[in-house]
Amino acid sequence: MLPLSAARAVFNTAADRAARGNGPGTQRLRRNLRQVVGPELGDAELDELVRAGLRSYARYWMEAFRLPSQSREQFLDGFDLINEDELHAAMADGNGAILALPHVANWDAAAAWLVSSGHKMITVAERLRPEGLFERFVAYREQLGMEVLPLTGGERPPLDVLAERLQQGWAVALLADRDLSARGVEVQFFGGRTRMPPGPALLALRTGAPLFAVDLWFAPERTMARVRRIEPPAEGALDIRVKAMTQLLADAFATGIAEHPQDWHMLQKLWLDQSARV
Repeated sequence: MLPLSAARAVFNTAADRAARGNGPGTQRLRRNLRQVVGPELGDAELDELVRAGLRSYARYWMEAFRLPSQSREQFLDGFDLINEDELHAAMADGNGAILALPHVANWDAAAAWLVSSGHKMITVAERLRPEGLFERFVAYREQLGMEVLPLTGGERPPLDVLAERLQQGWAVALLADRDLSARGVEVQFFGGRTRMPPGPALLALRTGAPLFAVDLWFAPERTMARVRRIEPPAEGALDIRVKAMTQLLADAFATGIAEHPQDWHMLQKLWLDQSARV
């Protein structure tokens, strides 16, 4: 309900306070960004990058609160996919597309743009507790025009439903830069070891649908994006191909994050050789 300038001022103030407070999330963001930029960046410059990162994260939430009140025209005007013809052409082939992305900029704005552009889209959401909170997140994303599957507790396995939607020509969007469970695929990422979910690669290999890594970043007045197609390995056992394709996805994520590190909202533990402490 606030004017945009007033809303930005409120959220920027909260982000700056979080930077000064240096709480656990801020400290974790600093450690993650240090892994991205390397030791060459001075501490003062890193502090400024962390502050910019917290402002970017605050902007995501500010825009998320405003999205449900916006029109289709605003969704289209507020987002720019640089190579959108490549994505539209892939979708026109009729086998859908898998869009894998890290936690960058405003992925909800990207989903709203995709649906407003005439494509059907489905995503998967981790089941939160309490259940009421999970239901509110689902309702929010459904209001933006996407179908939302629970990661666990659904009537059917998520991969089966996603494969079916791809065959119907839908887009499948998956956040895919963090999976520290035993099921995650170990990859090299900014010089360290981490795990990423096998789902995007497995789904692409299982269905033949094209897999794209998605870069997102904030411009002053809109969200910008670029897609990078990930080609599947031609030979090898399934687990070997899944691992190779997930590594290619990690490499594509790293390229985008390195260009706009302030818009990567990773305030949790990521690298396996980092301790669980802050």
